[in-house]
Amino acid sequence: MISLPAALDARMQREAQLTFFEYMVLSVLSEQPARTMQMSALAARTAASLSRLSHVAGRLEKRELLARNRIPGSGRRTTATLTEAGYDVVVAAAPGHVAAVREYLIDGLGPQELAALRRIGVAVDTAIKRGQSDAGSAASPPGGGAVDGQSPTVRPASQPPADTLIVTPRGPAGQESGHP
Repeated sequence: MISLPAALDARMQREAQLTFFEYMVLSVLSEQPARTMQMSALAARTAASLSRLSHVAGRLEKRELLARNRIPGSGRRTTATLTEAGYDVVVAAAPGHVAAVREYLIDGLGPQELAALRRIGVAVDTAIKRGQSDAGSAASPPGGGAVDGQSPTVRPASQPPADTLIVTPRGPAGQESGHP
């Protein structure tokens, strides 16, 4: 599991000229109303510090993939908005990312292993949320923290968000097997 993020990052950089974290930022924004989100909420959704997110947002801004705007009023609140160019980049990168996840993780697993992986993911998510709650962490956003079970992939507007990963195992020669 330690090598999976590095492999996804290397492939994303090779195929889309984005780091995996940059892709995650753009992907999360692509799912938001008006493709806009407050930076603190975006940091929570991507499990990043505000400092790290700010640095990456600056790089993405220079590439004109997102724009930051200060929210009027007291405090230092800022939103990030995905630009049309950023949306085009994340939509183009999404199929390669999905293919990489399938290749590196999903395709080698059978139905029972996929069910076990889902149970393990739910257990880990529950433990993380419990730990955040027990710690009374101010960094924990309302609604359960950065790990919320939402898939950070681009979906057509007509498709409702899913809280689980649904995959169909491949049969011989890469054909879909028809099993759920």
